[in-house]
Amino acid sequence: MTNIPLVDLRAQQAEIAAEVEPLVLDVLRSAWFVGGPHVAAFETAYAEYVGAGHCVGVANGTDAIELALRVVGVGADDEVIMPGNTFIATAEAASRIGAVPVPVDVDPEHLLIAPDAVAAAITEKTRAIVPVHLYGQVAPVEALEPIAAAAGVPIVEDAAQSQGARRHGRAAGALGAVAATSFYPGKNLGASGDGGGVTTNDAGLAAEVRLLANHGSAVKYQHEAIGMNSRLDAIHAVTLNAKLARLEDWNERRRQAADRYAALLDGVPGLRLPRSMPGNSDVWHLYVVRVEDRDRVLAELNAAGVGAALHYPDPWYLTPAYAGLGHAAGTCPVAEAAAGEILSLPLYPHLTAGQQEQVATALVKALGGP
Repeated sequence: MTNIPLVDLRAQQAEIAAEVEPLVLDVLRSAWFVGGPHVAAFETAYAEYVGAGHCVGVANGTDAIELALRVVGVGADDEVIMPGNTFIATAEAASRIGAVPVPVDVDPEHLLIAPDAVAAAITEKTRAIVPVHLYGQVAPVEALEPIAAAAGVPIVEDAAQSQGARRHGRAAGALGAVAATSFYPGKNLGASGDGGGVTTNDAGLAAEVRLLANHGSAVKYQHEAIGMNSRLDAIHAVTLNAKLARLEDWNERRRQAADRYAALLDGVPGLRLPRSMPGNSDVWHLYVVRVEDRDRVLAELNAAGVGAALHYPDPWYLTPAYAGLGHAAGTCPVAEAAAGEILSLPLYPHLTAGQQEQVATALVKALGGP
């Protein structure tokens, strides 16, 4: 069997190379490496794409979450509610400003934040709710809105895996008070290195994000707040501009690949396939199935040349980094059970039907089929 990677960034780069390489050379010759016209053009284009009034490019997705939390007023000892099955960066961003990340459980079908669990976790110290649009889905933000309104707290989207996804026609990244996204190379919209962005319809919040991301300074050497150094590089913006023009097509190809997997794997014993939540137009950042004896199945797939992987093997609150919070096993039973079963299959825009057939054959065999 030919080796099939989890994601093929070389194929993406080959598609955009003729457009991007002369522009990268232009950046190098201009020596305008940070910010500048390429970054400004991308910020405008991405805000328009999402349907938000503003986009501020930053250095990475983790910074984007931290900045989004800071500008809505989250600070030391405040509580930030988030799902227990997100990547640790969501919790880490809250911790870096001294806030306390609070894990809540997810729904058993889509593994998205459960509104009833959020409602039960609200306290007088809650300062933000962070729905995570996991795997290219969109969390049910409309069900969180009355909960957030009753508590008087903002919704801060973690949209790092959902560029182009929509719920009831509304785009991820424009559903809350502010949203954070990641342009890590492996995302649906990935830069040529680390990158991130913050989107919002609030001009004041956007200006504050930009100020904090530039050492708390809007005017050189005049520092209004203690900020950070988190800016999007021009070379990354060149790549992002080229990929953004192709994102709708690439996301559609991801949807077609997801449909093909569903047809190839329908009815396979011992296999649970992902389904879109009603109202969602997902972009399938990851195609995550669920199996018993997951570690053995993963090992057999990898041995067969299939680049399957785990996203994520442990809930963030059960990692050693968060032992100090004191959360025991059983805190989020659905998320914890899923963590032992989930398995990400290769999925990317340039994945071929033949490659998917090979993945399906290997998975069926690992599950005891012919």
